[in-house]
Amino acid sequence: MPQNFLNKKVLFTLMATGLLSKVATLQMFAQNEFDITPEQYMILALLDEQGELYQRQICEMSYKDRPNITRIINILEKDGLVIRIPDVNGRKILKIHLTPKGREVHAKIKPYMIELRDETVKNISTEDLEACQKVLGQMIDNLDGKVKLQI
Repeated sequence: MPQNFLNKKVLFTLMATGLLSKVATLQMFAQNEFDITPEQYMILALLDEQGELYQRQICEMSYKDRPNITRIINILEKDGLVIRIPDVNGRKILKIHLTPKGREVHAKIKPYMIELRDETVKNISTEDLEACQKVLGQMIDNLDGKVKLQI
């Protein structure tokens, strides 16, 4: 099988996997009538895992641009799920914090996300998942300098 054909097939499979994952997540959120979007949940999950973060850090971790993250954070703040707190080192620099209500929403949705993740990787060995992670990590490294996000 020629390398070019294999490259196309791998990238197509990667895009299809991403799309199916996104659709499955959207459907799961709709079926369970969650009041937030998967993108909003992703920010709650980052804050739960990492603690307080600067908006720039959220952009970098989520691979989303600043206007998109600003819009999502504004909605989460309006809904009382996050708050912006001035950083001690600079009055104009704000850190994003998860509120108690945000923690509750995250905790409510997290088991569903874990179940979907487990369903996604069922029948795949740990060794295959580790190899996949290595290859995907290298792809990210290969693209990292080529993508310009407004962060």
